[in-house]
Amino acid sequence: MPSYTVTIATGSQWFAGTDDYIYITLMGTEQCSERTLLDKPLYNDFERGAVDSYDVTVGEHLGEIVLVKIEKKKYWVQDDWYCRYITVKTPTGDYVEFPCFRWLVDNKEVVLRDGRARLPQDDKTRLVKQHRQKELETRRKTYRWKEWQPGIPMSIDASRHKDLPRDIQFDSEKGVDFVLNYSKAIENLFVNQFMHMFQSSWSDFADFERIFVRIKNTISEYVMQHWKEDFMFGYQYLNGCNPVVIQKCTKLPDKFPVTHEMVAVCLERELTLEQEIEAGNIYIADYEVLDGISPNCTDPCTLQYLAAPICLLYKNAQNKILPLAIQLGQTPGEDNPIFLPSDGQYDWLLAKIWVRSADFQQHQTVTHLLRTHLMTEVFGIAMYRQLPAVHPVYKLLIPHIRFTIAINTKAREQLICECGIFDKVSLSLCFPDGIKARGVDNKEELPTYFYRDDGNRVWEATKSFASDVVRIYYSSDEMVQGDEEIQAFVKDVCSFGMQDFDHCEFPKSLKSREELTEYLTVVIFTASAQHAAVNFGQYDWCSWIPNAPSTMRKPPPTQKGMADVKLIIESLPDRGRSSWHLGAVWALSQYQENELYLGMYPDEHFIEKPVKEAMETFRKQLAEITSTIKRRNEGKKLPYYNMSPDMIPNSVAV
Repeated sequence: MPSYTVTIATGSQWFAGTDDYIYITLMGTEQCSERTLLDKPLYNDFERGAVDSYDVTVGEHLGEIVLVKIEKKKYWVQDDWYCRYITVKTPTGDYVEFPCFRWLVDNKEVVLRDGRARLPQDDKTRLVKQHRQKELETRRKTYRWKEWQPGIPMSIDASRHKDLPRDIQFDSEKGVDFVLNYSKAIENLFVNQFMHMFQSSWSDFADFERIFVRIKNTISEYVMQHWKEDFMFGYQYLNGCNPVVIQKCTKLPDKFPVTHEMVAVCLERELTLEQEIEAGNIYIADYEVLDGISPNCTDPCTLQYLAAPICLLYKNAQNKILPLAIQLGQTPGEDNPIFLPSDGQYDWLLAKIWVRSADFQQHQTVTHLLRTHLMTEVFGIAMYRQLPAVHPVYKLLIPHIRFTIAINTKAREQLICECGIFDKVSLSLCFPDGIKARGVDNKEELPTYFYRDDGNRVWEATKSFASDVVRIYYSSDEMVQGDEEIQAFVKDVCSFGMQDFDHCEFPKSLKSREELTEYLTVVIFTASAQHAAVNFGQYDWCSWIPNAPSTMRKPPPTQKGMADVKLIIESLPDRGRSSWHLGAVWALSQYQENELYLGMYPDEHFIEKPVKEAMETFRKQLAEITSTIKRRNEGKKLPYYNMSPDMIPNSVAV
């Protein structure tokens, strides 16, 4: 009688093994096997990390094995099981691979397709078409859209991490508990001693060093030493946590009436301000998006203030970016003066601090939360709802949305709250287009804009990889147009995830392989490189509190000549909030255990050789970029490594 050898791999993560009963049914083109219990007497099957083999005997040949059904039934108590993959050796000696990489919970069954990626138009038989349709119907019931707050991209319909489908939960929820991690950070950084003085102000800038005791970080220490200097203020617009705000100034806005006479003393080339603008040496950072936004009031006893400043920046003869003029509100007037480097030192310092505080707020809410975390979640939910596991784009994207929905759910549960800022924000996520739109694409004009240079390299490598995969499965533009699942995916992102917002720049359909390639590049790059660039430098640039105040306790100054050290200290966060701030940026900057970096795909969703070769080419390109960045950083006091591929996780998981 014909016999098939079934090999099953159990996951190696905690609690992946099971003592429950596991049954298998092989489904062929001619007939199906009997439902078979997989059990070895006197042997503990399906242990964590185990690879177990079993013989399944049938009466007649089943034909080509196209589906495998796995069922889990309770033995004593419900015991979840994580199945990595199944391989079937046929009586003729052929091997058929069935990737799984999912949890079986309760009395659940999973039906798996073989590992070859298939577009919907590739499926010809009724059996596989029905399987594909049923999988998507089940997914749409499981992964539901929910409006978390008006004007914000849609999120998963789950209020708590434990309510999420098991497949997208963290392996260990404890490891991503924000409250627990903050507590650990505060303990590790030795700042508990200040918590009892929660609302007490510091006495002087030097006092902030008292919570800097255990920091061993070259960049943060350099920031602490030089934060008052104009060059440090300007440099962060290029390579700090929020390197997406600076743009070339081609014309001064009417709302920011800076004159040549105001800034002439700071200009080095014997040109007027207008001539400097024409020469491409003037840049601007406008925080208009913060105008009219009330900051969160975490303590009813403490007022907090937020400004929407405009900052003019000057590229001097040494190619350094320096602040030239600062207006702390959007409407010019006597109560909204333009602060200048020629003003008193404390007036100028306080104005810069207000800009840095605004930059911190915009970074956290827009650059970091909205444009990486929330957008990747939208892509992830739409992927689960519209793309079956057999689809090549599902296989391509699944590593890049790993744990994202989980981390966002934990954040909504514990960390972030309402914010009315998102309906003002443009959401173009195409990296080169964003750089060009801000007028900062010329390397000769901004030679030390490492975020741009490294980002362009990673973008091109990612796009090349996505293009390779697209061309393996789509031989023409017409195949893209005829792929009803990929069209439903992009429509779900725009029409449901983004709720057809007026400012949504995402397409509702794709017409070519080039459009599909760029779309996939946006998804992968946003979830990996862009998130890394704006997340993992938070400890570097924000741990010195005066350089990135998370809150301001006094209103912005409405006239010059009023600032002194006392006013600045009373404006900055108090001891308790400084301590929590430091713990937060430390915790948010930590890499996860067993982190998977860009190009690392240990879960082999793809089995085809051409895709594996494309992955290897991608990894080689990333390694070359890493080497280039490493050589450039040698000997630098301010090395830039946030876009180095060896430090870019595959997905938004922290």
